[in-house]
Amino acid sequence: MTDAYIVGAGQSAFGSYPEETYRSLFRTAYERAVPDDVDGDRVNEAYVGTLGVGGRQIGLSGPAVTEHLGLHGTPCTRVENACAASGYALRQAVLAVEAGVADLVLAGGVEVMTDTSAEATKYWLGVSGETEWERMAGTTFTGVYAQMADAYLREHDADRRALSAVAAKNHANGARNPKAHLRFECSVADAEAAGVVADPLTLYHCCPTSDGAAALLVASEEVAASFDDRVRVAGFGASSDHVGLYDRETYTAIPASERAAATAYGRAGVDEPRADLDFAEVHDCFAVAELLAYEDIGLAAPGEGARLVTEGVTAADGAFPVNTSGGLKSKGHPIGATGAGQAVEAFEQLTGGAGDRQLDDPERGLTHNVGGSGGAAVVHVLERAGVTGA
Repeated sequence: MTDAYIVGAGQSAFGSYPEETYRSLFRTAYERAVPDDVDGDRVNEAYVGTLGVGGRQIGLSGPAVTEHLGLHGTPCTRVENACAASGYALRQAVLAVEAGVADLVLAGGVEVMTDTSAEATKYWLGVSGETEWERMAGTTFTGVYAQMADAYLREHDADRRALSAVAAKNHANGARNPKAHLRFECSVADAEAAGVVADPLTLYHCCPTSDGAAALLVASEEVAASFDDRVRVAGFGASSDHVGLYDRETYTAIPASERAAATAYGRAGVDEPRADLDFAEVHDCFAVAELLAYEDIGLAAPGEGARLVTEGVTAADGAFPVNTSGGLKSKGHPIGATGAGQAVEAFEQLTGGAGDRQLDDPERGLTHNVGGSGGAAVVHVLERAGVTGA
């Protein structure tokens, strides 16, 4: 079995782009991910993540974008796992390479979300939760995460300012990311004073809906050797859970994330995440999601996630930076593109291409991508080539 390497990564800017289509956005990401001297004919498998917001091309949406790229005849599979769609697309690409059925695989995702009405967007976000018993019963997606936030603050006697600290940190990072949707800073006080969307979540505790695409080129070890930039997929894991929040045993953890991380750590040989990794990109669709992620992937003990952000541990200049891209909160959340976009940030950090956001010589990072409120989760441990001799 060969190891899998990411040898190219790129994304469009995330934001509101009425002049673009899902095809043109994905083309931008593809052209930034694939080096000029790599002919598309060499790509022998493709996986494209998308939820299909607005319903414009649900059937065959994967082949619709690869056809636009000129990848005629390339086997292409659409991956739909809500907000974790392209995180799972990356996992499929790695599996195809490791299984020996493909040497060079395209993985990515795309979404256009800003050209539908507020009601339509609410509908499409709602289907990422339990459709019959949450959305059709009147619960919004924000409402689902508000229940988790309320439970977290009550159970751990935490202050809502921890949620605001997540927002302030990620906006500070996103302000330095030229591809982020919301490139402005906000203070903890700004987040506290913003209007309440679903108590206890204010506007600044919620990510924006965005247009955007991200793409990754995954290669076998033999093929990867010819690329200048290489990042090894040292470990990966995925899990699923009850789609409806009301069916879970807890509102203050996402068990699918815990299981996905445990599997990824087992493959990568990670025993102490804070010591063995240098940074992480985690799913922060709402501020409480980042606090849960700290605990689910082992950066903090249960109930200690709030302290991590309020003490600056996860700031860009902290002991363990989280979401240097700005996260979903500032970088944006084009659902189908989010997981691949996290891997783009990790690739850039590990190959020294993160510009003003560049960390000091990182060797290993993690991406954590959640579908819905935790019905699916996928984790990747990515490593700069040569770190462990692989």
